[in-house]
Amino acid sequence: MTAETPVKPVMDEERNFPRGLAIRLFAYLVAGHVLAGFLYLLFEAGAQGR
Repeated sequence: MTAETPVKPVMDEERNFPRGLAIRLFAYLVAGHVLAGFLYLLFEAGAQGR
């Protein structure tokens, strides 16, 4: 009898994606968009002052 090694699927990386990294990435994306929106509003408010 030969022992067969289990075949890993090609897209196995999705299941091994670290949860903490995903949460941190999501938080950075949200925080980056909030910061960009705030800067946009500052520039818009500054342009209205002229």
